[in-house]
Amino acid sequence: MEQAGKRPRVNLAVEITGLTLQNPVMPASGTFGFGEEYAPFIDLNRLGALVVKTITLHPTPGNPPPRLMEGHCGLLNSVGLQNPGLEIFLREKLPYLRRYTPPLIVSIAGRTTEEYAELAARLSEAEGIAALEVNISCPNVKEGGIVFGTVPAMAARVTAIVKEHTHLPVIVKLTPNVTDITTIARAVEDAGAGAIALINTLQGMAIDIERRRPALANIVGGLSGPAIKPVALYAVWRVARAVKVPVIGMGGIMTARDAIEFLLAGATAVAVGTATLVDPGAITKIIAGLENYLTEQGLADVRELIGALQI
Repeated sequence: MEQAGKRPRVNLAVEITGLTLQNPVMPASGTFGFGEEYAPFIDLNRLGALVVKTITLHPTPGNPPPRLMEGHCGLLNSVGLQNPGLEIFLREKLPYLRRYTPPLIVSIAGRTTEEYAELAARLSEAEGIAALEVNISCPNVKEGGIVFGTVPAMAARVTAIVKEHTHLPVIVKLTPNVTDITTIARAVEDAGAGAIALINTLQGMAIDIERRRPALANIVGGLSGPAIKPVALYAVWRVARAVKVPVIGMGGIMTARDAIEFLLAGATAVAVGTATLVDPGAITKIIAGLENYLTEQGLADVRELIGALQI
């Protein structure tokens, strides 16, 4: 029996490609490191899932500095997938991540389809990994540096090869830097993606007018944060209507209200990136805000929000 004056609990659990998440809020890869950075500030066991920084087959030093620049309403970065590589991840990072109960999603990126295949196979042998997130915003050097995720056939090919080399659920993360993101989404769905995550950063640049040089050493970078939220929300709404698999929405989610907008647009779950760099506690605040919203709206289950946008 409920105690007098105590609000009834709401159900925040959702399912993504066979994974049960206790709530639909997770960190975005690239801003969460390997969890160790946030553990002193938040209880990682409260998150819907843990999504680690993208892993490549070999250690990657990333781009030279400066590679981060804060703008008026967003963050421009050209980190360049800096990471310790597969072997160190398996030996040093994964044992730490196994301490936590939320499903662990490992983001992977390769320079070639063969590297994606090897990453998928090796990670599938390891204990404690619940799913793979396939980052296809990377250049395919064998085909002249074309980004995998911008060509439907290439995006489908990477998805299919990863599927062939893993028994784990496969989530494909899409770039918004394409003409029609729904075409890419349908291609990876047909190739076996169990879920689709979007959007990655938008390409942009900034100029230091004192030096009359690009502000980033890499000249161009990826824009994230509140500036891209309307673009991300539109992409999620379009893709959620175009595919049958679950969509994980991300791009400028700073508050619970932002997260609710993405759920209404059709996302089954959301990922929080830039906000965690501003406030490490942003994710847990969003989870609490989502629960409060459901209670205030008289809703018992977060799934009642998914795709509930009325046109």
